[in-house]
Amino acid sequence: MSRLLDKRFALIGAGNMGFALLAGWAGQGLQGEAVTVIEPNPSAQLQNLCKTKGFNLFSEPKSQSPSDAIVLAIKPQMLDESIHAAEKFLHPGAVLISILAGKSIKDLSARFPQVTSIVRAMPNTPAAVGRGMTGLYANDATSVQQRDLTESLLNPISRLEWLSQEKEIDMLTAISGSGPAYVFYLVESLAAAGVKLGLSTDLSQRLARATIEGAGELLHQMPNVSAEELRRRVTSPGGTTAAALAILMKDDGLSLVLEEAVIAARKRAEELAG
Repeated sequence: MSRLLDKRFALIGAGNMGFALLAGWAGQGLQGEAVTVIEPNPSAQLQNLCKTKGFNLFSEPKSQSPSDAIVLAIKPQMLDESIHAAEKFLHPGAVLISILAGKSIKDLSARFPQVTSIVRAMPNTPAAVGRGMTGLYANDATSVQQRDLTESLLNPISRLEWLSQEKEIDMLTAISGSGPAYVFYLVESLAAAGVKLGLSTDLSQRLARATIEGAGELLHQMPNVSAEELRRRVTSPGGTTAAALAILMKDDGLSLVLEEAVIAARKRAEELAG
């Protein structure tokens, strides 16, 4: 929290991810005019949070308002039409934090020549409940202090991993960025299998969902125990779990399917980056 005191921040875009960030800042004690939010279509929830905390909320900037950090939380296709809004907060000493998929630092530098320090961040949807995973990459012009400031802004909603190369953003996107969808599909598939066994749809969905929730919580609460070890603890030799894993762990089983899926996601991320 101390890193955020006496700083000014601008949030350009406050949809699901932007709102999660804003709620995280509010939870850290930020309030008042230190935060300015630019959102043309504010939800009632966003309006209420800004009113309660005293944050500035505008559909577009009213005047120049230099900020220490500017967070771009818009959709990638909205970047060009958001340039004017972001420019109102930029100055040479600011850090621009982009959570836009597929927009490289080269792209951002060309559009925002007023700022030299740029950080790309790739969060995932669990950030909305404070349990996200975010990969970060900073260009060489970003100072240690600006990296620390970036961490302070994103820590309330996510674990953070600094990447050594920008191209690793595409790899991370394929794992943690898209990864929640893989887990949700696993719930769908497990529930569907239960229905084929003869369970009702509602019961099978409840069983599948609670199972994945519980397994995830075990991983969360036992960080020093590997997933492999947790799997072994569940698997009795010759038991039901072992019979199921014999199918999942075939050479052409789940591991290969996930590998192919992740490669496809990385390829698409590279295509979006141009």
